[in-house]
Amino acid sequence: MTDRAQNRLARTLATFALALALAAALLVVLAGPGNRFGWWHFRRSFELMQWGAYAGIAAALLGAVAAVLARRGRALTVGAVALLVGLVAFFLPWNWRRGARQYPPIHDVTTDFRNPPELAFSRALRDSVEGMNTWAYEGDSIAAQQRKAYPDIAPVLLAMPLDSAYGVAYRTVQQMGWEVTAASRPERRVEAAATTAWFGFVDDVVVRVTPGSGIARVDVRSVSRVGRGDVGANAKRIREYVARLKKNAGSAVAEAG
Repeated sequence: MTDRAQNRLARTLATFALALALAAALLVVLAGPGNRFGWWHFRRSFELMQWGAYAGIAAALLGAVAAVLARRGRALTVGAVALLVGLVAFFLPWNWRRGARQYPPIHDVTTDFRNPPELAFSRALRDSVEGMNTWAYEGDSIAAQQRKAYPDIAPVLLAMPLDSAYGVAYRTVQQMGWEVTAASRPERRVEAAATTAWFGFVDDVVVRVTPGSGIARVDVRSVSRVGRGDVGANAKRIREYVARLKKNAGSAVAEAG
């Protein structure tokens, strides 16, 4: 092959690789907003990420070949860019999938296995919309998986009156940025909807305050509306809530004292 023919081939491969890499990146980028804004079903988003990863690795390989053939000039630059963009388009879905495998395939996490806080607001929605997860707690099978994966998820005990504990719990829900969907001071429970940042998945959170050995016991439950697994999102949400709740409770006790 002559140098001229090789350069022409390098330019062609580099141009095609860059176009493929940009298309791959677009598939990956659109996966989240597509579900969040209701353009398609969330399973389609996962398919787009998968195809974006495949296209990304193909673009990276073609870009590398183009760069080797070109050795210098514009084709080398374009091939290198295609290689970089393709690798990023491949890495993001691959890394997300790799991380997802570290978590148990459950979507319901609670601090109380025996008597989980009940979902009230989303119950009718979950019963009427096909494909949504049930509102009912599924029992020992998921409790065992939660104990193994998230042994730190436990009730919060607050040394303060029940009404004061409910006030702190409710205020903490608001601080989390969740949408309060139901609240009852007499029952000392609050329910909220939490939306994930990228895919826009909506999960329901229930916070319940009950008496426990002379102090206030706060239980939390977070349940995804769709999907078999949650990639650790519900446990992470409960941990963040508990950490902020304890901080707010400490401040409230200090102010009262």
